[in-house]
Amino acid sequence: MKPIQVEVFSSPGCNRCGRVLDMLRTISGELGSERIAWREVNVVEELDYAVRLGVLSMPAIAIDGELVFKSHPTAGKLREALATRLQAVST
Repeated sequence: MKPIQVEVFSSPGCNRCGRVLDMLRTISGELGSERIAWREVNVVEELDYAVRLGVLSMPAIAIDGELVFKSHPTAGKLREALATRLQAVST
C-alpha cells in the first residue's frame, strides 16, 4: 500500500509550526510511520506551491495534495483526519 502524503506548511522561526511537526511525528508513529510519508514545506522557498493550495497562514497541513487544515489543528483532529484517510486508501 502506498503511504498517504502529508505536508506541513511552515515558515522559519514559527514556534507553532514546530509543535505541529512534533505532533505529526507522534501521531504518525501511532498510526504506522510506514503508512504516512510527510515533509515540511518552507513557504518562503515554495511560495507558489503554497499559494496554489490556498495556504494563507502557518502552520497549514495538506493531505494527498488537499489543504485540510488552514491553521494549527488539535492533536485529535489531526489524528482523526489521518486515520480517516488511511482507512479510505486501504479499502
